[in-house]
Amino acid sequence: MTISAEPIIYGLIFIGVLVLVEGLYLTVFGRSISLNNRVNRRLEMLDKTGNREEVMEKLRKEMQQHLKARKIPLYSILSTKAQKAAIAFTPNQLMLLMVGVSVLAFLGLTIGTATAIPVRIAASIGMGVGGIFTWISMKANKRMGMLEEQLPDAIELMVRSLRVGHPFSAAIGIVATEVSDPLASEFGIIADEAAYGRDMGEALKDMAERLDMQDLRFLAVAVTIQQQSGGNLAEILAGLAKVIRSRFRLFRRVKAITAEAKWSGKFLSGFPILALVGIQVIKPDYYDEAMLHPFFIPAVLVVGAFLVLNLIVMRALVDIKV
Repeated sequence: MTISAEPIIYGLIFIGVLVLVEGLYLTVFGRSISLNNRVNRRLEMLDKTGNREEVMEKLRKEMQQHLKARKIPLYSILSTKAQKAAIAFTPNQLMLLMVGVSVLAFLGLTIGTATAIPVRIAASIGMGVGGIFTWISMKANKRMGMLEEQLPDAIELMVRSLRVGHPFSAAIGIVATEVSDPLASEFGIIADEAAYGRDMGEALKDMAERLDMQDLRFLAVAVTIQQQSGGNLAEILAGLAKVIRSRFRLFRRVKAITAEAKWSGKFLSGFPILALVGIQVIKPDYYDEAMLHPFFIPAVLVVGAFLVLNLIVMRALVDIKV
């Protein structure tokens, strides 16, 4: 029995792409940009530069640059995820990064495998583009999850600030300094914009649309209505915090109930691929005769289409809106 190391090499190169991109990102922008770091990045930048306007403009540019690049061909598939993840790399830098890691992946495949050049080229491009997309998706999902968890606590902190007599702008500023990132930097930008004269409700609405968060839309609407018609904002926000916590608990419950179906769909779609990799590792020549059959390529395409369709259908069945 012969064991082929090529599938393992493919997997290791893909993992290496993710690690390389993350390491480069932290090296260029510092550890404060990491979601695992408890340091407020905005406050750290203010401590280094001391220029509030410069820090505000830099953070605003980072948070808005990907929406403006949606018209770039092929980049539109990444723009929404990159926007939610607040990736500091510019769209041009991300595309150059795709090219760079694709070249490195091709060199790794050339050194470590003996596959045909067209296969290596296709695989390296897939690893470059797919690796960047996977990295951005992981960042976006983690960041949005943290924002959803932090928002009720931030609103309750604003309620306590309003009840002791602080204005709403000061309550936003307290949230920007007391909570951790990523919400701290988001609210810090709103506090800075309000200090330079921007309407608070409009700033909150823009942040909600940019992040595509329903709970933030509720907050923006509540603040806007209070500005126009008056009322006890502290009581309104206290009720909103309770609603958001209830929605969050319901969302977690739905997620737990549908977890089995989600993983079943992923397993049913991924198992054939894992079995194929295992067979190639154990017996690399197992499919040599089958590959000569004229129906082999059409059959592979049909099976691949059914696997993708299975993922789409299972995802649609368990995609319950809360």
